[in-house]
Amino acid sequence: MTRGTDAISRRGFAAGWLPLLFHRRERELCGVRFRVVERGFAAARRYLVIHGDEDTARDVLTKHMGAVTGRALIVTGKTRNVQVRGLSIDPDRMYSRAGAEASLAKLNPAADRASVEAVSQWLDRRREKLLQMLTPGAGSRLFALHNNRDYSVNDELGASDQVALNQPGMPRHFFLCTNPADFAILKQSPYNAVLQTQAEPDDGSMSRLAARRGFRYINLECAIGDFAGQMERVEWLESHLP
Repeated sequence: MTRGTDAISRRGFAAGWLPLLFHRRERELCGVRFRVVERGFAAARRYLVIHGDEDTARDVLTKHMGAVTGRALIVTGKTRNVQVRGLSIDPDRMYSRAGAEASLAKLNPAADRASVEAVSQWLDRRREKLLQMLTPGAGSRLFALHNNRDYSVNDELGASDQVALNQPGMPRHFFLCTNPADFAILKQSPYNAVLQTQAEPDDGSMSRLAARRGFRYINLECAIGDFAGQMERVEWLESHLP
């Protein structure tokens, strides 16, 4: 083999391994510290764990990223709410100005209006960087994992366009999606699923944002502590949804 051919072969071998490589780093976005895990070259899929007290979801996604390509943002903290500029906020409600203000007001009843406004403006200047990290490539999807303790699919029935209660005896385990084509697949699964396509009212949630911006979003809710059950549903989704 000539030297030139050998160099080409080595480059080809290295390129073949690119999809298998991990890139890990930590990054602060909107005052929230994330571990960013990227696997695959320019992979379009996005993954998210946003609440620090949902350890099962974090463990499931961390393991799952060893088998798929995409970018995952996994919160590193251990609390549900985070401190931003001295005020508490639910990070899963800060994807819009309206949602952030409502969460700040709810969680900081003693804060004056000027303090809430200052934090809201601070988030306004940084929000788009977070959303750019989370927005999937064209035609792809953002998949978020959550855990619950007393929340269930029954809490979402009134806000849903379509519902598939395939496991009525397990209401704390369910998929929520914003794309009708995804729901058409999920309703054929053995699991509970709901479809929500409305962008309003704007509560700062990712489902409302996805509806406004037009990208595919799927959220998997599972009871805290059920690692096997959550992993089972994650693997089902990955094998059935494009």
